Amino acid sequence: MAGRRPGRTWSAFAVREFRVVWLAGLLSVAGDQLARVALAILVYQRTGSAALSAATYALSMLPALVSGALLSWLADRYPRRQVMVVCDAARAVLVAVMALPATPLPVMAALLVLVQLIEAPFSAAQGAVLPDMLGARYEAGQAVQQVTGQLCLVVGFAAAAVVVAGVGAHPALAIDAATFAVSAVLIRAGLSSYPPFHAEVAAASWWRRSWRQIAAGAVVVRRDRTLWTLVWLGWLALFTVVPEGLAVPFARQVGVGGAWIGVLLAAEPAGAVAGALLLRLVARPVRMRALGVLAVGTSAPLMAYWARPALGTALVLLFVSGVCSAYQVTAGATFVQLSPPRVRGRTLGFARTGMIAGQGLGIVFGGVLAQLVGPATAIAWAGTAGALVALAAAVVWSRRRPDTISAGLPAEV
Repeated sequence: MAGRRPGRTWSAFAVREFRVVWLAGLLSVAGDQLARVALAILVYQRTGSAALSAATYALSMLPALVSGALLSWLADRYPRRQVMVVCDAARAVLVAVMALPATPLPVMAALLVLVQLIEAPFSAAQGAVLPDMLGARYEAGQAVQQVTGQLCLVVGFAAAAVVVAGVGAHPALAIDAATFAVSAVLIRAGLSSYPPFHAEVAAASWWRRSWRQIAAGAVVVRRDRTLWTLVWLGWLALFTVVPEGLAVPFARQVGVGGAWIGVLLAAEPAGAVAGALLLRLVARPVRMRALGVLAVGTSAPLMAYWARPALGTALVLLFVSGVCSAYQVTAGATFVQLSPPRVRGRTLGFARTGMIAGQGLGIVFGGVLAQLVGPATAIAWAGTAGALVALAAAVVWSRRRPDTISAGLPAEV
């Protein structure tokens, strides 16, 4: 029965380096929510446009369409600690410039794009070191990051609107810059170097080999049907992120504002926390079999937006969607564990590129649709489309024999 019982969710904290990475990531997540909410509210207040507000929010995601493919390979070419520290330091400087009151909105938007371009190599490096750092505790570590990260989103989103209203957008951005700086210091002081998997990668001609490295992750994923199906399940987030991007105009549609915007943004992450904790109570084979069903359940509640729900009903629907979205922890952990170690950074970068860029595109299209038919109807369209695509993914996943895949993974600790 080894490996058939649920792993201990908090066992990853026994690893000192994981605690460092966890804390650094948590600081950055908290600061980012302030920045996102500040910019979305600022643009909506000045323009009154749901499309422009959603587009501004999407700027924190869309650059991954380029950076994930072009920059994630850096995690396999340079020492991974060095990649993370340099990325955090660069983001701290860029966000500090955004925080200056004299910085005009177009410049702030351009700087936000640069900040998000740098996110890809950081995430790829972080994701690549965790399996080596945690070993059999890897999925437990993923669950810890999911639970605490979503809790941070809940608190961050709920507080962000109040903070922005109280101190203004620019001080909120200054706080975000400080979180990146602290994260860089923590990683530099508390993490080993984690050199690239093969030394010859770092010594190779950059320009000649870079495009091969860019394509490597996509090629590996596309040739492995199990990895490709897991990516498909992960990318379904492009539909369920639409309510997040439309939180400001939807709040206006139902006649609320201020702190309620933060509550709307926090509802789905709160559900994700509950879902992640519940999933850790069941054995991994059960979690694996449930991936497809939960994927459908993430989008299905959003279909109720066709009835234009009131605020209370909308919060319940978002919470239920979040509970089901916890399947992403198991899907993501399984994807990383099945990826070949020598290209793990690139496969993870490819997967994250599609997810983050897809979310950005989903928010942009949702914003345009909301401008035409209203926020509630736009969310309903996203939920309907997401449920149909998720149903197809669920059928494919059931044919991949989840029990067999589960049995081949390292035993949980």
